[in-house]
Amino acid sequence: MPASRPPTGSPQDWLARARGDLGLAGVPLPPGCFYEDLCFHAQPAAEKALKAIYMDRGWTFRYVHDLEELLVGLTKGGLTPPPKVGQAKLLTAYAFEARYPGPGEPIGEDEYKRALESAKAVVDWAVSVVERHYA
Repeated sequence: MPASRPPTGSPQDWLARARGDLGLAGVPLPPGCFYEDLCFHAQPAAEKALKAIYMDRGWTFRYVHDLEELLVGLTKGGLTPPPKVGQAKLLTAYAFEARYPGPGEPIGEDEYKRALESAKAVVDWAVSVVERHYA
């Protein structure tokens, strides 16, 4: 049975969904799957975590998958992400290139591990930012 859910659309709801995507990104590679499939879930984990901060602050955002745009918006709002979080903009490619067969090169285990680590850094940071408001 799933855990109880936070109020729909709340910052905590966005963080819960980010953690869900991070959990999917972190599963052991299932038979017949590719690292691209897991990297695909790393991107929305970071995206939803960043959007949780926007929701927490009462800021608007475009429904985009571009993490750089979201990070720039946070900075313009006066919240500077740590360097490791800023590097997560590279995850944006996984929303598109890794999603479909064809244009991108296959992703290896090392690249996958870096993507997962990057997504985790964003989620952890977003949790710390949002929780500060409720402490």
